[in-house]
Amino acid sequence: MSTGKRYDEEFKRTLVDLYHNGKTQASLIKEYGISQTALTKWIKQYSTVETDNGEILTAKQVKELQKRMAQLEEENQILKKAIAIFTPHSSND
Repeated sequence: MSTGKRYDEEFKRTLVDLYHNGKTQASLIKEYGISQTALTKWIKQYSTVETDNGEILTAKQVKELQKRMAQLEEENQILKKAIAIFTPHSSND
């Protein structure tokens, strides 16, 4: 059962940084008295990705971009179908 402890964002980010710098989840759980579930959630939430041009994105931003990309791909498919329907085909094809 949850103890209801609240951790501030700085604490969560610090633990995620420690994890990315080589600390194991097991050692962080033992050392800081946090749950596996909480740590896993924080790692997903606060981990970042660096793009080729040096931009830093959070996991949330990556998820939002993936969602937007899927929407654009769907719109693109609709437009391709519309073009195929409305483009007259030559009888010489």
